[in-house]
Amino acid sequence: MSPKPPTRVELLQGTLDLLILRTLLAGPSHGHAIAKHIQRTSEELLQVETGSLYPALHRLEAQGSIAASWELSDKGKRAKYYHLTPRGRKQLASEQSKWQAFARAMGLVLKPADQEAE
Repeated sequence: MSPKPPTRVELLQGTLDLLILRTLLAGPSHGHAIAKHIQRTSEELLQVETGSLYPALHRLEAQGSIAASWELSDKGKRAKYYHLTPRGRKQLASEQSKWQAFARAMGLVLKPADQEAE
């Protein structure tokens, strides 16, 4: 019997910034839409809480990785929309490369090539 997939995965330290930057690569978005995009694209495994999302957005804005402006949402309400800056695009490329190397290393350790399938 295969193990039941987790209903929710805790975010590893440092991954939220990468998820936000990757989400904004598609274009400007407001906070709620960023959180929903991450949840949807992770097949509901990742849920970003408001108490984590907005401090991360403010931190990325202070670093110059994203910029924000007030605009009207689809529902006609004022919302703060965030978009990537050139610095954010560089940070995304760097962080994505590091994450891919880390994920590969974890895969190698968790399932060594010389180990028979169990």
